Amino acid sequence: MKREDVTDLIVEAKVAKGLKWADIASAIGLSKEWVTAGLLGQMTFTAEQAGIIGKMLDLPADAVTQLQVVPYKGSLPTSVPTDPLIYRFYELINVYGTTFKALIHEEFGDGIMSAIDFSMDIQRQADPKGDRVNVVLSGKFLPYKTY
Repeated sequence: MKREDVTDLIVEAKVAKGLKWADIASAIGLSKEWVTAGLLGQMTFTAEQAGIIGKMLDLPADAVTQLQVVPYKGSLPTSVPTDPLIYRFYELINVYGTTFKALIHEEFGDGIMSAIDFSMDIQRQADPKGDRVNVVLSGKFLPYKTY
């Protein structure tokens, strides 16, 4: 069984059982953002976490095993995403990426924001003109070192 097959099983079971990503995350005690990334094939679960997910979604044993394998990260099928929602993030980086870089370097110096020591929070923000999507990304600053 390939990890992509496991993702398909997870999505099918989630829909069939009427679950939300947050329901699964709550069952293993982690954020909905990290768990969703894991369930979609981008993170590695512990044996205990994979077992809970397997029971919750009635996954076969080989699928539970695959949840514990370090995945090949990066899941977009094309270099420029075609899905409209994902494309907007691509567009956001194209427009504001240099601004992010300039402001981070000005504040922190020469380095990068970690996507490993990282957290994300996605919330609905009520607004009378139409609800807004509030995305908060928090990554540890990693300065380039001299040697």
